[in-house]
Amino acid sequence: MKKNVSLLLIAIVLVTHLQAQQLPLGIFAAQTEVGGIIHPGKVLYDEKKQAYTVQGSGQNIWGRHDAFHFLYTKMTGDFIVRANVAFVGKGVEDHRKIGWMVRSSLDSTAAHISAAVHGDGLTSLQYRRAKDSATEEMKSPVKGADVLQLERKGNTYIMSVAKNGELFTVEQMELNIGDDVFVGLFVCAHNANVLETAVFNNVRIVIPASSTLVPYKEYLGSQLEILDLATNNSNIIFQSNRSLQAPNWMPDGKHLLYNSDGLLYTFDLKTNTPTPLNTGSVTHNNNDHVIAFGGKMLGISSGSAADGGVSIAYALPLTGGEPKRLTATGPSYLHGWSPDGKFVVFTGQRNKEFDIYRIGADGSAETRLTDAPGLDDGPEYTPDGKFIYFNSVRSGTMQIWRMKPDGSGQEQLTNDGLNNWFPHISPDGQWVVMITFGTDVSPSDHPFYKHVYLRMMPIYGGTPKVIAYLYGGQGTINTPSWSPDGKKLAFISNSNFLSALYPIEKK
Repeated sequence: MKKNVSLLLIAIVLVTHLQAQQLPLGIFAAQTEVGGIIHPGKVLYDEKKQAYTVQGSGQNIWGRHDAFHFLYTKMTGDFIVRANVAFVGKGVEDHRKIGWMVRSSLDSTAAHISAAVHGDGLTSLQYRRAKDSATEEMKSPVKGADVLQLERKGNTYIMSVAKNGELFTVEQMELNIGDDVFVGLFVCAHNANVLETAVFNNVRIVIPASSTLVPYKEYLGSQLEILDLATNNSNIIFQSNRSLQAPNWMPDGKHLLYNSDGLLYTFDLKTNTPTPLNTGSVTHNNNDHVIAFGGKMLGISSGSAADGGVSIAYALPLTGGEPKRLTATGPSYLHGWSPDGKFVVFTGQRNKEFDIYRIGADGSAETRLTDAPGLDDGPEYTPDGKFIYFNSVRSGTMQIWRMKPDGSGQEQLTNDGLNNWFPHISPDGQWVVMITFGTDVSPSDHPFYKHVYLRMMPIYGGTPKVIAYLYGGQGTINTPSWSPDGKKLAFISNSNFLSALYPIEKK
């Protein structure tokens, strides 16, 4: 009998071990029940979608004690957590809730703060100031938010919420629940006899730049992401402790091209392997590089020692080689090729003014296309060659404009009070993707390490729709990064939270 019991125990341990292998927790360290739970919850991590399905019960997260299922990791210092959230099924209770929580302990009466969406759509910042105290609430005007972000800066907690595709609405408060906290996703059924299920996509934990970081001398880690435009789901496919910037999608659809530490790299999407691209003697490449429409030539921008380190535009075969210098003077930042391959367009500073210029792909004389006071930047041809899209600060904030290839007919397409940069045209010529900075950034600047949106609008203009919420900025999407079939985008996000879950650059 004892032998049978021992065999049974061994079998149980083996099954439990196998289940643990089959049910990884992704970027989180553990899961647990908080408070008295009748029906235990569980977590399923979908490695392909990088999505979490969380099931939980629990009477409530309210009053002086809580009961819910919690998927968490421990953190100290400042952080940002973000996810797209959704209930599965109609559910039972209107006040079932899901979201992000920061908790001082796993005790049911612990101090905490959470960004929560309820079954009836109520979206709120809920908090308990101290152990055993009553729960309080700050309601958001957004009903049924799909995107939840919770940020800690010292003792300031900032909740940013949105319906998917819309801009964030923000609530914030001061709360001291200690530096060493439990941070994670929760599901509460609001009914002890019920299990509720939620799905969390685009789950990110970000350790942002410190207030003492020196821009362009110190860098955060980089995450290379691929966004599926049909689902708005983004996967992290590669990460590095170095600064990776500005991924182009190469014409074969199987590789990307990005810059890092002055060099260019091709990135194999099948093996997740970067390989340096030979750019000969030009080795101070920045994030203004673009592939010609024909797919055979590459335009780059690189600091030239002979010119005092300012950026000069060059061209070389996409397969690599010694670049040919195009611009006689700098700074010159190359952004676009004409569809016929005869011209390139770039942002150049001449006589202390940044404007957009066109130059022959053979390096022939440059032509100034814009002359408005203030910065004009990011020029890019449409696939049919009828327009050049660019961004300009001439109206007071940075906005998207377009003009004819000879510089005539300049017209403004966005005017929303935010700062919109780097318009990239879809391969079918129907859509424009841009990166949007908030009003906390100077209109003439596009710095590293900010909250930014990627947004998309029809080629003729209209209200842009948010397609990605992220922490990034400089280097995120400076270059055209549509996949050749127009179904995906590549971009860079930034964080000092790098997980062993994703491929990481080997030094």
